[in-house]
Amino acid sequence: MATWAIGDLQGCYDVTQRLLEKINFDPAADRLWFCGDLVNRGGQSLETLRLVHSLREHSVVVLGNHDLSLLAVGARSPEEQRKVNPDLQRVVLAEDRDVLLDWLRLQKLVHVDRELGWMMFHAGLAPKWTVALAEKHAREVEQQLHGNGYRKLLRNMYGDGPVWAPNLTGYERSRAIINFFTRMRYCTPRARIGMEDKGTPGTQQQGMYPWFEVPGRVERELKMVCGHWSALGLTITQGVHAIDTGAVWGGKLTALQLDSEELRVVQVPGRDVPAPVPGAHPPRRPPAERRPEPRGEAQSERREPRRRSRRHRPHNSGDGGGTPRQEPPKP
Repeated sequence: MATWAIGDLQGCYDVTQRLLEKINFDPAADRLWFCGDLVNRGGQSLETLRLVHSLREHSVVVLGNHDLSLLAVGARSPEEQRKVNPDLQRVVLAEDRDVLLDWLRLQKLVHVDRELGWMMFHAGLAPKWTVALAEKHAREVEQQLHGNGYRKLLRNMYGDGPVWAPNLTGYERSRAIINFFTRMRYCTPRARIGMEDKGTPGTQQQGMYPWFEVPGRVERELKMVCGHWSALGLTITQGVHAIDTGAVWGGKLTALQLDSEELRVVQVPGRDVPAPVPGAHPPRRPPAERRPEPRGEAQSERREPRRRSRRHRPHNSGDGGGTPRQEPPKP
């Protein structure tokens, strides 16, 4: 039996199938944690959503920003739905759309397993949110999504503000919570999110920090796994395991085993990306240094002791694997 966390699928059905084969996924014994953004950009969102839905008894899903956008599109009029991109349009026009969207809407923003010692969310946590506070705030929004007023929430969730404050109310409060869990990369110690900063650390505006390195942040008692920030590559630091490795942009799709004594990562190559669409640019990737693979291990699978807290960045070896660069965590 194994529990695997898997990074952003983004509608890459064929790639997802290859990764499940690579980890020898057995639905009778294994469990999957999906870090959000199941859909969009990959061209196979309907097939991907159907696949994850078929695995619902054996998996946990947290919502990403693209999943929420799909739900918002699904709640619009047929005329408005015809204006969205063809990949999402196939979902909202499918004969089983109601089954898929109703199921997706009932998924979580945060998943916590204290027995296993892990928590999962799509993007990030506010600097002062403990695990318990994160659960509390996630439940606030989930209750709205699960209730009869979910359409109004989906209409009001868009916007970069407000800055988080505990006394926020109404849809401003819900929007701020959603932005932390599904959109954040950088923020200030006072929890202002840098929405315009999407590149690798060092490219952000002054005063902004990667959300997991903000000075004065609280310590969390659980290990964290998330996706969303593909420009980081595979990054493990400060108790955070960021595993969106850009499968939709021609990078890799990553699985991380959560119930192993050693750090175990399995990757497969992402989709073959066609000629770039005007206006759509893949995220910048950090430079990587090449190292020989440890003898006796497949290049797409690595094991390292969990006790080290390091930032890992895989190089693009083209075979779905490669040894990540290791850097000391930032202070």
